[in-house]
Amino acid sequence: MTLLDRLTRITTVLPRGTAFVGVGTALLGGANYVHLAAAGHSLSVDDLASFSVLWTIVASLGLGLFFPIEQEVTRVVAARVVAGDGALPVLRRGAALAGGLLAAVLLPLVLFADPIAGLFFHSDRSLLIALGGAFAALACAHLTRGMLAGLGRFEAYGLQLGLDGLLRIVLSVGLALAGVTSVFAFAAVMTVAPLVSVLATLAPVRRGAAPGPPAGWGELIEHLGLLVGSTLLAQVLVNVAVISTKLIASQDSALVAALLSALVVARVPVFVFGAFQAALLAGLSTARAEGDTPGYRRLLLRACSVTAGLGLSFGLVTATLGPMLLPVLFGAPDVLGPVDFGWLGLGTTLFLLATVLGQALLTSGAARQQLLAWITGTGVLLVVTLSPLPLRPRVEIAYALGALTVVVVMLLVIRARVGYGAVHSSE
Repeated sequence: MTLLDRLTRITTVLPRGTAFVGVGTALLGGANYVHLAAAGHSLSVDDLASFSVLWTIVASLGLGLFFPIEQEVTRVVAARVVAGDGALPVLRRGAALAGGLLAAVLLPLVLFADPIAGLFFHSDRSLLIALGGAFAALACAHLTRGMLAGLGRFEAYGLQLGLDGLLRIVLSVGLALAGVTSVFAFAAVMTVAPLVSVLATLAPVRRGAAPGPPAGWGELIEHLGLLVGSTLLAQVLVNVAVISTKLIASQDSALVAALLSALVVARVPVFVFGAFQAALLAGLSTARAEGDTPGYRRLLLRACSVTAGLGLSFGLVTATLGPMLLPVLFGAPDVLGPVDFGWLGLGTTLFLLATVLGQALLTSGAARQQLLAWITGTGVLLVVTLSPLPLRPRVEIAYALGALTVVVVMLLVIRARVGYGAVHSSE
């Protein structure tokens, strides 16, 4: 069976409207490349290194904090839809949670502005403003996306993603064509684009948020701490190569900038998988709420199959073409080769499988075991990162081995909780 056949099969069991999410995700994923390319051709090496670290912090810490709110809102709203209950109380609780997390992450930026700016941004405090704005935009975006996914309004979900991507392209290309060399201007795009896209999709959120039974805090935060921990560790694992290189070899701006560009190229499948992630979680949650165990298992198996095929296929392509394309597309220093891209591609494939399996653990009530898997994988990553290997292969191998550890632990848990026999018998 070809990868296209598998992709077709999985879309037949995902909720209606998933294709809209696919288009929006593709546009947003492509926009990240355009944004980085525009910055790479416009900024100095030091400014590009600062931008690379900021981009990585937003993609790791920001996603790690606020994506769990999207997941929990999606899960709870999808269950309410099955029960015929309104989702407005969930929206209000979710907004309070997002606001609390945002305040918690902004406070250190205010209290420790100088040390943080000196450590990561060559003492440029304006990038702390850009970082705070990007966090606020992510808080709003993930809350509304969770509502839209739980309500099954994937057309609007895809519109938000697509508009976000389109604005990033227009703004970053416009800055580059205008000859702008301010790193703050390129960083501010990460605030403006998602906020505008949220405003454009508020109407379907309001229409779908009908009054309903009160939502207790336990309904949303029962597993939120575990989920935040899991997501933060997942983002640390997939992004830490850039930050650890910055901390270990702070003067090597060329390697820091090149690693970010290489990771973004190697993680194209992550952006593609984003087209299915929200729909996969909604589909698994709905199947669980309806007691459709064979359908739950079938969807999980197909998602794993597509993910592995997508990651491995793209990994081979990037190992071959990545070193040649990196300087041309992103203006990145030419310091990485095929072996570097091979390790990054393998790590990305394993990371994607861990993400799929994590959705299964979340919806099967194994959030604690999911966190344990990410803790174990992060521990392996740290051991390899602190080993005496040369720096460049050290951070790349740490990524791959850390992700492999997470997959192995999750598979052991899922085999015990969900099983696979019924999947094959139900085909």
